[in-house]
Amino acid sequence: MKTLLLKVDAENPDPTIIQTAADIIRKGGLVAFPTETVYGLGADALNSEAVLALFAAKKRPLDNPPIVHVADLKEVGRLVLEVPPKAKVLMEKFWPGPLTLIFKRSSLVPKVTVAGLDTVAIRMPKHKVALELIRQSRCPIAAPSANLAGKPSPTTSQHVYEDLNGRIDALLDGGATDIGVESTVVDLSVDPPMLLRPGGTPYEALKKVLGDLKLHPFVEAEQELSLQQIRSPGMKHKHYAPKAEVILVEGKVSAVTTKIIALTESYRLDHKKVGVLATDETQSAYTADVVKSLGSHSNLATVAQNLFRLLREVDAENVDVIIAEGVSSEGLGLAVMNRLRKASAYHIIKA
Repeated sequence: MKTLLLKVDAENPDPTIIQTAADIIRKGGLVAFPTETVYGLGADALNSEAVLALFAAKKRPLDNPPIVHVADLKEVGRLVLEVPPKAKVLMEKFWPGPLTLIFKRSSLVPKVTVAGLDTVAIRMPKHKVALELIRQSRCPIAAPSANLAGKPSPTTSQHVYEDLNGRIDALLDGGATDIGVESTVVDLSVDPPMLLRPGGTPYEALKKVLGDLKLHPFVEAEQELSLQQIRSPGMKHKHYAPKAEVILVEGKVSAVTTKIIALTESYRLDHKKVGVLATDETQSAYTADVVKSLGSHSNLATVAQNLFRLLREVDAENVDVIIAEGVSSEGLGLAVMNRLRKASAYHIIKA
């Protein structure tokens, strides 16, 4: 398969270019496209064969349900059994945007699209290219992140191309994504609602609206949890991980810096090539083989935006180990720490 590259303006997408991609989706093909969070790999959510092809292209386990993307609130009614009042409030306030809601699914949604579950995860992306693609495809689009399963999610078209060139039909290149981590996932099929995956919509903002919002133990887990069923992507299986071993060091900034300096020296005595994911405040303290700053502790939105790109960049330097600094779990920091813990396979050191 030759992957068709389609360059598109993120702010003013050319309808004829989007039409080319939409035709591919309608015929059961696979198209990678930008959203405000990360790049997604799209297939017609109501076409079982297309969704199976999507799983195969990504090498994604069949028990890991993708998110279904819509461009119109009316579309939700067809895909779910009911829209609870709390869902209406969240959709009005946070859609389009980086928030995925889980509902009881209708029979219209094929079992493969929901990994055999009785629920479906739905969101409306806040990106002109994504919305126009869904509209012109005239179907809801199932779209997990457009990477090979287990690797860091793609925030540029180059990341997608590296992973999926020759495995998918087309790639809509709309430049770098804005938020850099995936959507927040909230399960509304249970009462009280439960946050299953932290992401681009902060927990604090949702709690303010909902009042009672539980955090699934997975969100802040510091070790692998045994999960029978997964209602949200990112909860099970290896995720967000580069080829190199990743170690996450958590604690007060000064203690973390001291610990990382010691770890770097220890690994280098062992003839290991070391990469460090630092912050603006600490970058100059490190003498590892590769040192990159995620951003400032005072700007976690920038840290989130840079996370997956820098995991890939440091990994591309062929380091043996990547040592990452932990950040605060407030706001977007909760999503960053969740991803770093998963990327490290829970190899966490408390400084």
